[in-house]
Amino acid sequence: MVRFGSDVRDHLTTLKRRTNVQTSNVLCRWALCRSLAEPIAPSNLPASDTAVEMTWKVFSGTAGDLYWWLLKMRCYQLSLPLDEATLQTQIRAHVARGAAYLVGDASMRNASSLASLALVSID
Repeated sequence: MVRFGSDVRDHLTTLKRRTNVQTSNVLCRWALCRSLAEPIAPSNLPASDTAVEMTWKVFSGTAGDLYWWLLKMRCYQLSLPLDEATLQTQIRAHVARGAAYLVGDASMRNASSLASLALVSID
């Protein structure tokens, strides 16, 4: 199970309203990837309450192995242990930070705004 706190739930509610993407798991995936794009680990511990809960399969969809290995690779790069507790804490922290970044992004007004995060400018 993947569990997120009320901070993530509140950010997801805002993102659903702004982007019209109505499934939390999709928004959580975007939040995870947005956070993993940062070079440093999340500095804040995630909320300890559980307001959003989903199975790993629901969270990750068909790309579960990819998300799992991205998370493990980041933990390895930061010299964090690769035990279950650390990985659970890190996924919560990354989704919380990523959701906060997405909500704080003034350009995040619709689903196209999410898609534009994946576009790379080639000069």
